[in-house]
Amino acid sequence: MTDRQLMFFNPVFKEKIWGGNKLHDLFGYNTDKDNIGECWAISAQPGSESTCTTKGFEGKTVSELWNESPELFGHYDSDRFPLLVKFIDAKEDLSIQVHPSDEYARVHENGSLGKQECWYVCDAPEGEHVILGHNAKTREEFNTLVDTKRYDQLLCLKNIKKADFVKIEPGTVHAIMAGTMVLEIQQNSDITYRFYDYDRLENGKPRTLHLEQAKEVINVPETNGFIYSTTDEAGIHELYSCKYFTVGKINVKDTFSFDTNDAFFCTVTCVEGSGTADGTPISAGSNFIVPKGYGTVTFEGNMTLIVSRPE
Repeated sequence: MTDRQLMFFNPVFKEKIWGGNKLHDLFGYNTDKDNIGECWAISAQPGSESTCTTKGFEGKTVSELWNESPELFGHYDSDRFPLLVKFIDAKEDLSIQVHPSDEYARVHENGSLGKQECWYVCDAPEGEHVILGHNAKTREEFNTLVDTKRYDQLLCLKNIKKADFVKIEPGTVHAIMAGTMVLEIQQNSDITYRFYDYDRLENGKPRTLHLEQAKEVINVPETNGFIYSTTDEAGIHELYSCKYFTVGKINVKDTFSFDTNDAFFCTVTCVEGSGTADGTPISAGSNFIVPKGYGTVTFEGNMTLIVSRPE
């Protein structure tokens, strides 16, 4: 049995013009912020770092742990913690947006990582949809439709429901719509290019758009992005794997043991239900890292977990 511990974290909350109160109501997060749009559950983003609550690491940020104790992460070859795990609660529609690749961000965003992301749908109204992809066949057609705001012709609407999984590669047009809550697993990046925001005002002014950057990074024609239903069968089920990370879903029904020996480290988020992880109580909204060398984690209870690891 390893002497390493599961590392739990306090999240960082982000108020958004489109945010709601589900994150407080469903997970009981202790925050006095209103309109919480995002909960950065495990974050090493500068100025928005999660802090550890586990004995021996109290108050340490993810980056401090990454730099001071690289053995906990298997000496993963990166100058920064590679993942960002967050909840998004859309009380209103999010802006229409796109993210850059590593190559574009490295040149145009001061060495930032690009943003490959995916969503596990925690909640969605019946008949809800997301925006995923576009209909333009050429870059000229895309630019014309954007410049003339003919978004009804441009954008692809796809139905979603609770427990669906959505993959979004850099360059893919996307937006979460009102009433939807997701858990997002992504590269450690905060680069978003908005190219339409319904002409909303924030503090009396239109929100900043990034039309030129969006036009440069958009995939034309659209080739990426997919949605599929996930299973509720007991056990672990891989949802997605790419060159950056692998994401899985664990359905715990009574008990399940999860072997982490092959991973550099794993992030674990409980999205529904409650139980224990090696005897430690967890419930919807709990987030922790399983360090390298920990071994097998035994979960007991009735709950749904989303796990991710870097590749």
